[in-house]
Amino acid sequence: MSDVPTKYRALVLTQIGPEMRIEQRPVPVADPGSVVVRVLESSVLSYQNDIYNGKRRYPLATPIVGGCSAVGRVAATGPDATVLTQGQLVWVDCVVRGRDDSEAIYLWGIHEGYNAGSQKLSREIWHDGTFAEFAKVPLENCFALDENRLYRDLGYTARELIYLSHLLVPFGGLRTIDLKAGETVVACPATGGFSGAGVQVALAIGARVIAMGRNEAELARLKAFVMKGTPWANIETVKVTGDEAADTATLEAFGTIDAVLDLSPPAAAQATHLPSAIAALRRGGRISVLGSVGQPIVGWSFLSKDLQLNGKLMYEREDVILFIKMLEAGLFAKGKDLVDTKSFALEDWKAAFDTAEEYTGVGRIVTITP
Repeated sequence: MSDVPTKYRALVLTQIGPEMRIEQRPVPVADPGSVVVRVLESSVLSYQNDIYNGKRRYPLATPIVGGCSAVGRVAATGPDATVLTQGQLVWVDCVVRGRDDSEAIYLWGIHEGYNAGSQKLSREIWHDGTFAEFAKVPLENCFALDENRLYRDLGYTARELIYLSHLLVPFGGLRTIDLKAGETVVACPATGGFSGAGVQVALAIGARVIAMGRNEAELARLKAFVMKGTPWANIETVKVTGDEAADTATLEAFGTIDAVLDLSPPAAAQATHLPSAIAALRRGGRISVLGSVGQPIVGWSFLSKDLQLNGKLMYEREDVILFIKMLEAGLFAKGKDLVDTKSFALEDWKAAFDTAEEYTGVGRIVTITP
């Protein structure tokens, strides 16, 4: 680590509330099972403000360096690293799992999880996130990226690659229902950041997508944005009217529907789009739920049609590896046709958080560039 400074800057939440501060801290040492990464870009969630001001009431021990997933370069590796090398471009993933307990899972820098194992890991081992110039991360959360392929051939930069934080979530859900090329999937609602990314992922898999939403202007932007980068995309849009039966009939007019991807935000938990989409499924259809479902969805129709329901929290490590292969294979739109970012310096964190609340929808993300 000869080219690494002894100190680095980090954005620290000292207690749940409206303020954070930048601190100077000693650069950590890479010991067994860890990697020290120089952070290039760190993603900002649309609800980052709500996490740190307490509105979302996530369990979180302070003081803590905030953050999420990131793109960075390896600064140092622990002695047990066998593939990662200094200077390598990497994806740093925020989903931390217990090595001896699959139920100990939490989102690094966002919350500490809901069992004793995840809380132990968060408080004692992997605590501080990526809103910093450097971060010490679990070895298994650090994924090598083919820089020549992604940068030179496909036109991405670290700023575009940060969009993996949105794309991976629906990919994990679609993997649980084994969406196949040629199938038809309903994305509902499809006008948010993660749900819009779900449309991009489903199209990259080779499926036909029916995107549902209340906002007709955003549905039109979604379709135009997707087709700008992938003009061969097979995408339809449906406005949600709130009339459950009518919306089901509209979906059924498109023919056989094989699957549903739900990424409902908390505010839409009681909306009609999910029951409408489920009612339009073929016999044996599949549903992937990653959002906030507020109403019961298992009834006679669900049973009589032999439907399959899968819930999913984020994704698995194997999903990340496969997704990176898809990205490097060129299955997504290239460069800025994939995503348009707004980036902020570490000291401009408040502007970054405020912008992220508004700058949502397909192909939009905010980053912090330490």
